[in-house]
Amino acid sequence: MYKICFVEDEERLASVVTAYLEKAGYEVTYFATGQEALAYIGNPVNLWILDIMLKDDINGYDIIKAIREKDESVPVIFTSARDQDLDRILGLELGSDDYITKPYSSKELVLRVEKILKRCFPKEKEENFYTYQNYQLDLDKRIVMKGEKEIVLTTLEYDLLLLFLQNINKSFSREEILKQIWGDDYFGSDRAVDDLIRRLRKKMPQLRLSTIYGYGYRLS
Repeated sequence: MYKICFVEDEERLASVVTAYLEKAGYEVTYFATGQEALAYIGNPVNLWILDIMLKDDINGYDIIKAIREKDESVPVIFTSARDQDLDRILGLELGSDDYITKPYSSKELVLRVEKILKRCFPKEKEENFYTYQNYQLDLDKRIVMKGEKEIVLTTLEYDLLLLFLQNINKSFSREEILKQIWGDDYFGSDRAVDDLIRRLRKKMPQLRLSTIYGYGYRLS
């Protein structure tokens, strides 16, 4: 799942756009101020959407400069209420990939996001990696990284994590998890699922792994 950081100080607009992006299958982290965005730079991100004019003293240009100091390749889309060639030119000079003028259609923004991500992350890369929160899952090597640190998982823990990442927001019963992870020929207690979940949560505390009491679990 691609990780998008969205910086926008108009809360109603931000809420609508975030909903559209999440519906399209993206993980969205929202920032209402430039200061919040600056503090997050350095974490794994697949794309930034930056409003140029923000209410605090930090604007979109300040943010992209800080981003480019850490990562020269991550794509950036600028948004602005001002439709001026100077803004577009300056944005391109600072390393933006696209520019969209307010008011804009949320659907149009999602289409632009999809186009840029397909260009920057070819399908073979998309199939080999999952990014969630600050974690990156390498499907070829079967390893999980948080930044530069590897999180050591057992085979069952890894398989369970992959099952959830491939089915974000899908609820699984304990019986379904047993079948998917242990196989049809497992005849032990479904409490094995609870124990595996507990160990995975301990190793990866940023997982938004919800318990559905009397049923099972869901990753959101």
